[in-house]
Amino acid sequence: MSSIPTMEGVTSQIVETPRLKVHILTAGADDGVPVLFVHGNGSSATFWEETMVALPAGCRGIALDLRGYGDTEPLPVDATLGLDDMVGDVLALVDALDLGTYHIVGHSMGGGIVMKVAIARPEDLLSITLVDTMSPYGYSGSKGAAGTPCYEDGAPAGAASVNPDFVRLMGEKERGVENPASPRNVLRQFYVKPPFVPAREEELLSSMLSLRVGEDWYPGDALPSAHWPGAAPGTKGIVNAFSRKYFDASAIVDIAPKPPVLWVRGADDLVVSNAAMWDIAALGALGFVPGWPGAEECPPQPMLDQTRAVLEAYQANGGSYREEVIADAGHSPFIEKPEAFNALFHAFLRS
Repeated sequence: MSSIPTMEGVTSQIVETPRLKVHILTAGADDGVPVLFVHGNGSSATFWEETMVALPAGCRGIALDLRGYGDTEPLPVDATLGLDDMVGDVLALVDALDLGTYHIVGHSMGGGIVMKVAIARPEDLLSITLVDTMSPYGYSGSKGAAGTPCYEDGAPAGAASVNPDFVRLMGEKERGVENPASPRNVLRQFYVKPPFVPAREEELLSSMLSLRVGEDWYPGDALPSAHWPGAAPGTKGIVNAFSRKYFDASAIVDIAPKPPVLWVRGADDLVVSNAAMWDIAALGALGFVPGWPGAEECPPQPMLDQTRAVLEAYQANGGSYREEVIADAGHSPFIEKPEAFNALFHAFLRS
């Protein structure tokens, strides 16, 4: 059962799969059309509860905790697989629940996992919804709309690019506000647009703090590099797994069949943008990380341009997509602006 209190109408259970024990939250009729939700980094299924409870009649919401998050079995993350271990976990859950065809939704890192699920088994998907998704070329370490790696060893992305104070405070399960890098302050400053404070902030903070900290999970290990800032992604952990060194979901443009795609994002997202505040190259360009080699060699990753270019290619190859921007929202518009988000999302599901 969930270690985090759930909303009324949400059920918690553990599902045994051949790969691992997966914790899920569900809402809606058991015989409804499945809508599978995949959370982002530093969160868990808890983030989707309001969205699942608000689903249209006839839908069954299912949100899982990924490995190393929430109450799912904390198997290690092999970074060299580029999130494919998590993709395998999702598909094992789909099979264990015998979902058949289903809608799938991914937030942030979860969007990258959803893209790879679509590459693996597109025939199962009724639709794809990407919410403030990471780029199809991962997070940090690439340039240009085509996602060209900045350096062959993956620098400057990976575990070493994460604020060590934040990692320490996550490991200590810190719930205060005294340190600017505390998880609660990060939630308030980056997960949503200030001054918005979520009604279920305590549960969302507990969800953040459910992430396992260490080399096998968050952030992972680092390797020395001759390139700025002196470190490259290692072979373990989640931040390395979604770096450009290992992650590439651009093959989604060639899948068949091609489910319709809805790309929704907050207009004021600081986590995923063309100058994201968690991209070390963007911080270098602003002077916060010394030694930045310049925009030609290591520019801020144009995350939105990369996603748009891949989705345009998807459409040119016979698919369809819509990009929707929710005003006055940050990285989690489904929590910040639920009415606006649900209006777009529900209409998309019905169509």
